[in-house]
Amino acid sequence: MAMNLRSDDTFVEDEGWHAAAARYQDFRRRHDRGRVLYLELGVGWNTPVIVKFPFWQAVEGNPRATYACVNLGEAVAPATIERRSVLVDADIASALRALLAP
Repeated sequence: MAMNLRSDDTFVEDEGWHAAAARYQDFRRRHDRGRVLYLELGVGWNTPVIVKFPFWQAVEGNPRATYACVNLGEAVAPATIERRSVLVDADIASALRALLAP
């Protein structure tokens, strides 16, 4: 068994992956100028070019977009989008419990 990382030839790029990638690209095309929240949950620095960097670029290119990140010890955003970012430096489960508490 291998983790689903793009570190060697074991990365899962099956039909489901390609279908999801196509849906995501379609979403990006349809919403590149609208109000969009790019929500990143727990993405680390192992493969930032898959989620983190594209989200930052999308927010930078769209003045109506917001970037939100929940990530323990790694909730950061570049200065170019900092004013349109919500950064929660917390464990995802703890953050969700706090949001859902009565």
